[in-house]
Amino acid sequence: MPRFHLVSDPDDPVVAPFRAIKERDLVGREGLFIAEGETVLRAFTRDAPQRVVSLLIDPKRREKLADVFAGLPEFTPIYLAEQGVLDAIAGFHLHRGILAVGRKPPAVAARDLLASLPARAMVLVLCGIANHDNMGGIYRNAAAFGADAIVLDADCCDPLYRKAIRVSVGAVLSVPTARLSRDESIADLLDATGFEGLALSPSADEILATLKPAARTAVLLGTEGPGLSPDVMARARRIGIPMANSFDSLNVATTSGIVLHHLRFLGG
Repeated sequence: MPRFHLVSDPDDPVVAPFRAIKERDLVGREGLFIAEGETVLRAFTRDAPQRVVSLLIDPKRREKLADVFAGLPEFTPIYLAEQGVLDAIAGFHLHRGILAVGRKPPAVAARDLLASLPARAMVLVLCGIANHDNMGGIYRNAAAFGADAIVLDADCCDPLYRKAIRVSVGAVLSVPTARLSRDESIADLLDATGFEGLALSPSADEILATLKPAARTAVLLGTEGPGLSPDVMARARRIGIPMANSFDSLNVATTSGIVLHHLRFLGG
């Protein structure tokens, strides 16, 4: 089976998984996802080449991506389509000229994931993060500062949504992730796996700059506005980030970066 396939008809059934991307984003892909752009593709093929199902690219990018292709399983199909055909398949102008279909990893139980981490570990627990830009930004920070895992509650959006992947520059494809069911308790999970929960709050008595974290630390982040639930806050160590001029609100992705940087480099 040849690796490269020229596609000249947007209705060719071999590229059906790439068709009408924005509409398919809304209804889901049954265990698959779409990644776009060279940076994301390189992260994907570096971290999980076995999960690449197929690629669709502008032929002009073929030579530049030769090293990427070399790292894929031998018979991974790579479809080549000129820009006009590519745009017709995707349903919008695809200026990056690169798409990949990937297979989502098997689900893992949050307790099993946290229990498997080393004696010193740093994780994020996300509660109700529904904005894909924020989700992608949090994963980007998690990768940059070496978070060991991310746990999502039942109300978080899908980190493998195309925009979240793009904003994360592919980090969502490499940071170990688990999702809680709606009836699982975050506080019980952390107690059972030996993690101390840090809840970010503008009304906290303790500030981040003086924090000495536990060996196993979980940073709890809630959606902007409602924040973390009272139950979660009640069973966590509350930490604040002082701000100038009585301002009391930070973007949640920005907050994640500040906290993770402190825990990785300044917390001792």
